[in-house]
Amino acid sequence: MKTSLKILIWPIVAIFIPTYTFCQNNEKIFDSLLHAQFPVSGPGGTVLIARDKQVLYNKAFGKSNIELNIPMTVDNVFRIGSITKQFTAVAILKLIEEGKLNLLDEVTKFIPDYPSTGKTITIANLLSHTSGIKNYTGMSNFTKELKRTDLTPKALVGLFKDETPDFNPGTAYQYSNSNYVLLGYIIELITGESYGSYIDKTFFQPLGMKNSYYDSSSRIIPQRTSGYRHINGEYENAEFLSMTLPYAAGSLLSTTGDLLIWYNALMSGKVIPLSVLSPAHHSYQLNNGKLTGYGYGWEIGNVQGEVNIKHTGVVNGFVTYVSYLPAEKIFIAIFSNVENIGDLDIPGSKIAGYLLGKPFNFQRINISEDDLNVYQAVYHNEYDGNKIIACENGRLSFFTKGGQKQTLIPYKKDGFYLDQTLTTIQFNRDQKGKVEGYQMTGTGLTTKWKKISQNIQAKNTLNVSAKILATYAGRYLFKPDMVFEIIVENDRIYGKVGVDKKELIPYEKNKFYALDIDATIIFNLNADARVISLTKIQNNEMFATRMEETGNLKN
Repeated sequence: MKTSLKILIWPIVAIFIPTYTFCQNNEKIFDSLLHAQFPVSGPGGTVLIARDKQVLYNKAFGKSNIELNIPMTVDNVFRIGSITKQFTAVAILKLIEEGKLNLLDEVTKFIPDYPSTGKTITIANLLSHTSGIKNYTGMSNFTKELKRTDLTPKALVGLFKDETPDFNPGTAYQYSNSNYVLLGYIIELITGESYGSYIDKTFFQPLGMKNSYYDSSSRIIPQRTSGYRHINGEYENAEFLSMTLPYAAGSLLSTTGDLLIWYNALMSGKVIPLSVLSPAHHSYQLNNGKLTGYGYGWEIGNVQGEVNIKHTGVVNGFVTYVSYLPAEKIFIAIFSNVENIGDLDIPGSKIAGYLLGKPFNFQRINISEDDLNVYQAVYHNEYDGNKIIACENGRLSFFTKGGQKQTLIPYKKDGFYLDQTLTTIQFNRDQKGKVEGYQMTGTGLTTKWKKISQNIQAKNTLNVSAKILATYAGRYLFKPDMVFEIIVENDRIYGKVGVDKKELIPYEKNKFYALDIDATIIFNLNADARVISLTKIQNNEMFATRMEETGNLKN
């Protein structure tokens, strides 16, 4: 494949790149963006960018194997994780085209003993993650020992089939790998072939995807990339995972070059007719009318208003990302061989933004605290419930009750972006100039929110001396056996459970709020002004007694 890929790519590059200074300028931008994503000395990745079959950028970064000091190449083979799901989805659609099943067929038509508990679970529910079937990779019995065990598809289905569903089919969206395990098993039952064999014969071989495989730890695969994870400042080999377990939800291997072949064939109607493919690339709609942001095997998002069909794959040792903007025929694939590299949708969307001529460019502006206060409120969306925006410590915090906080950073009039994301919030005002709601736009679906309550009080920071802070320090016991530790470092106070540490901000006497989660800590004193316990208020109230006393509070 290495030779044939060069034949395919390099003549196009030689013809087009010299005539497009726009492409040359973007190459420098992409280099800068991606060198920041991939450290030189560690694991790396491959990136391929194309527009209308014309390759604009095709580079490798870092190491394919750290132990042997082998550089990455553009032809290295990666586990693609959940990008596998689009191959499974297209296989199902192809069988539908051939008249061998229907989107409205029930699972029990193919697996008669599957316990549907009186509910109708259809093929469409599986494809769209709206079945309610519990995700087996998040279950307690999916242990470290099990992850090293080879299972047949039937045994894999047995892991979750008797679990109580999370919701009734069609009433909610919840990503679940179990859905695609069932789809893979159904493909085998219909075709009489193994899933891997069917995908190879139906897609890989006919399309010339010579570097794409169903993964196996024992099989010799040329240019297979080693997978890593980054823990405590060091790289480690990824934990072993039997690749019989991700199965039709995540067990394929490929290259960025092969995925370009796949998309070129898919989007030109050579794999299945575009009319059959169309539902896969449109957001599924729940029974209540809500769009889920997921089709069949693809997430449905946008880049600066342009439709983007995409998916991320995360599997032991690897994170992969592929997106396609149909209107502009822009293809972007980013593969990494370290499992905790972060959200690749951010660099992927930034690249797409530049190619669209609509780069993400948020320049922070200064706004007074009084002006920030006008945005404080509870906001409601008919499908997604409530969000809280509160002014805390001179910044706007954005969160759900009891949830993680994100910082809203101002960049234009009534316009903010969520820190370290590409998501923006644009507040709208009524005829009297009062804030009445906002529109939230990111790389997914756009949502609208209405202000329903302004009963939010700004929390100002209270100055507390290091000496007073030290009197709170100690260990506190939440029954039955959870130890909550209060520590002071560099005149700052933190709450800690295990290795998880959250900074606490004083706002009233003996009262603190967490900087990055919606939680309040109130220290309780006895008659001698000694701290004897604390109350934690998050989604509910929890009481903890002090396990040791370290000071006497006199303020």
